[in-house]
Amino acid sequence: MFTINKQIPLIAGLLLSSFFSYSQHHVKPQNVILIIADDIGYGDLSCYGAKAVHTPHIDQVTRKGLVFSDAHTTASTCTPSRYSIFTGEYNWRKKGTGIATGDAGMVISPEQFTMADMFRQAGYTTGAIGKWHLGLGDQQGDQNWNGFITPGPVDIGFDYSFLMAATGDRVPCVWVENQRVANHDASAPIAVSYKEPFPGEPLGKDRPELLTKLKPSPNHGHNQAIVNGISRIGYMKGGGKALWQDEYIADTIAARATGFIKKHTKEPFFLYVGTNDIHVPRYPHRRFAGKSGMGFRGDAILQFDWTVGEIIRTLKENGLFDNTLLVISSDNGPVIDDGYQDGAEALLGDHKPWGPLHTRGGKYSNFEGGTRVPFIVSWPAHVKSGTSGALISQVDLLASFAALVGQKQLPAQVTDSQDQLKALLGTSNTGRQYIIESSTSLSVSDGEWKYIAPNASPAFYELTRTQSGNASVDQLYHLKTDLAETRNLADEKPEKVAALKTLLLKEKEKGYQRDR
Repeated sequence: MFTINKQIPLIAGLLLSSFFSYSQHHVKPQNVILIIADDIGYGDLSCYGAKAVHTPHIDQVTRKGLVFSDAHTTASTCTPSRYSIFTGEYNWRKKGTGIATGDAGMVISPEQFTMADMFRQAGYTTGAIGKWHLGLGDQQGDQNWNGFITPGPVDIGFDYSFLMAATGDRVPCVWVENQRVANHDASAPIAVSYKEPFPGEPLGKDRPELLTKLKPSPNHGHNQAIVNGISRIGYMKGGGKALWQDEYIADTIAARATGFIKKHTKEPFFLYVGTNDIHVPRYPHRRFAGKSGMGFRGDAILQFDWTVGEIIRTLKENGLFDNTLLVISSDNGPVIDDGYQDGAEALLGDHKPWGPLHTRGGKYSNFEGGTRVPFIVSWPAHVKSGTSGALISQVDLLASFAALVGQKQLPAQVTDSQDQLKALLGTSNTGRQYIIESSTSLSVSDGEWKYIAPNASPAFYELTRTQSGNASVDQLYHLKTDLAETRNLADEKPEKVAALKTLLLKEKEKGYQRDR
């Protein structure tokens, strides 16, 4: 638009620079898409250094996008981290935000303000597609799976929803569209229980010959109801034609996401897409089976990359890509064996899902491998490509998106989400002063130093072979020189321990596990 040359006075150049900065921060994107992968690790994508598996579609996004090296979830498991994304509140402030069962009541209550509410107020049509795992209905076990399920996504700001009620390894194994089971089969009414099995319904632990696709790992609990040749957590009967086929889950999510985009090309929209691929049970479509050389987990990464590619292709075909803000991230760190005998450990080879975080940590852990995740931002019309070392937390997405679309006055209960729009758009490399993370314990990091509070839980999870980061003593790690968190410096740096403890206490004093 303008050219600055040596003849323009310095003050004019500064004013022009301010104009561009102001314009960039006050132009609304036509659309916002938030893609949250499930269990993708910091080292699982080729744009983050993976060599054994290639993710070309995501790499394509990064060529015109911003790649963050210090972005974090608020928790190392899925339900709590997603709760924080949508509400802008740390999950540990509210009871009942642990890993939800398949028949959990909705974790986010209708009176809470959400990201979807904010976008709706700003004039955006809102949609949620894919993995939900935030509960449906009013109370646990009270859902009417054969009728209208309420409350649901529409009560927290979503105009349209097409969701997995929980996860692929938990019943009910059906899609829920706008709070009714999609393709409901009246001849096979659905019943779900997490207490007692249904008489006559086969269970994986008793009928292994029926497990034609995957068998459960010992002692993980994935040996109950059998749906389409895979045993799950929980008990279920019925479903009929409404039951999903695992190898088509990604296709279904991609089709619904691209369908939503095509339907709303003439109006601004916010779309949340939660993919399931890398979460167990991993059973990718035959198009990807055997393609990675790393078994089902590696194939599932390729399948996730394909889903991103389908969304990008649809945006480009409809002239929306350049003016769509797209964020790609994960709900927590990686896990290898999380319940099924899919060969993931044996076929891992040289691939490191944790990347430079080494193998200390991952899903369920206090260590960086549990919460440091891929985080990519694309908005070609306004965000320059490159890398950012800004300290970012997903809890800040709500306030940052609000600033982006001009909704700066958030309700008083949105206390944890900070406006980090400048970092998100790449005009600042500063980010947060510190972040709070949660697993069994709470930790605080300022990007250089990380403190993990003492707790009495096990230091090692045998089932997933994960180092939990739990210890009975203070832990302090210098992340700039010890990203793998191998050397506890708490005894050597008591002043730094005290400073980070003070930050953590300050946050806890705002409200800890408060009821609503």
